[in-house]
Amino acid sequence: MDDATSSTQPESVKPVSPQPKQADLEEIVTKAFVGRNGIRAGWRILIFLVIVGALIAGAGAIAMLFAKGKQPNVPFNAGGVGVSEGILFVCALVASVIMAKIEGRRVADYGLPVSEAFGKKFWQGTLIGFASITALLLAMRLVRVFYFGTIALQRGQIVKYAALWALAFLMVGFLEEFLFRGYALFTATTGITFWPAAILSSLLFGYVHHGNSGENWLGAFNAGAVGFLFCLILRRTGSLWMAIGFHAAWDWGETYFYGVPDSGLVAPGHLFNPSFSGPVWLTGGSVGPEGSWLCLALIVILWVIFATCFREVKYPNPGAIPDPRRREREPLSILTAPEQ
Repeated sequence: MDDATSSTQPESVKPVSPQPKQADLEEIVTKAFVGRNGIRAGWRILIFLVIVGALIAGAGAIAMLFAKGKQPNVPFNAGGVGVSEGILFVCALVASVIMAKIEGRRVADYGLPVSEAFGKKFWQGTLIGFASITALLLAMRLVRVFYFGTIALQRGQIVKYAALWALAFLMVGFLEEFLFRGYALFTATTGITFWPAAILSSLLFGYVHHGNSGENWLGAFNAGAVGFLFCLILRRTGSLWMAIGFHAAWDWGETYFYGVPDSGLVAPGHLFNPSFSGPVWLTGGSVGPEGSWLCLALIVILWVIFATCFREVKYPNPGAIPDPRRREREPLSILTAPEQ
């Protein structure tokens, strides 16, 4: 066979691995960031936290400007607690408003409807919260580990400190309820449904309290358990207003009215001079009543009461879960399923 003939033979061709199409790549990227309820829950929470962090950093920079470049020291008194917690709440609220605009939702969807502001639910929560801390301390008194003591304030100071601490703990209630059970809980619910999101939120709530001075593991666990109770209250009442009232009144009664330690801290300007005497598992030790096993028993009782008295599920609003761009195109039963 001559060279001319051999040159006409076909050469062996190596197999070429198929390249993904541009459309396939776009679909993969889209699925990583977007689910059936819009931008995936994890990414939305991350964006929210970045916005909150930026707003807090901005507020801190302004505070340092007024403090002439020095790191401002926040004292543990009514004014310091009220201002610091109030600023942080505003940061969380503004970040939620921004996310609501991005997502096409309302701040009311996150559990804070303006129409219910300081209405019946809030005052019900206030009464229940104060009654709960009172019941806990009465139980401790019955087992002779707690004594109310004498009045610590002068007559003219009682109303002053009562009002100042009421405002301070109202800010605490707003911040902690809206930060842990507002936007973040709603958004996690769109991804993994309500109760798994509530468990994660409550675990985080307890962990954050563990960082308080004077706190111990039982006190942090009880804080998480109370957070889980507040999730139930939100679930059955449809908003955060009852939980905010409960939270604020509990803290006010514990810190100002009865003057007992809160995570090891005793606030200035408290009404009573109480004392404890007995085993730590009953008194709570350095933590205060929140570190007592009696507190855990109270939380369980409150859970049963709320679960029994409030049976209807009102949160979240099923119509708020889906991506607003899809609500008019697909059945609600499909849209409210958790993300895949």
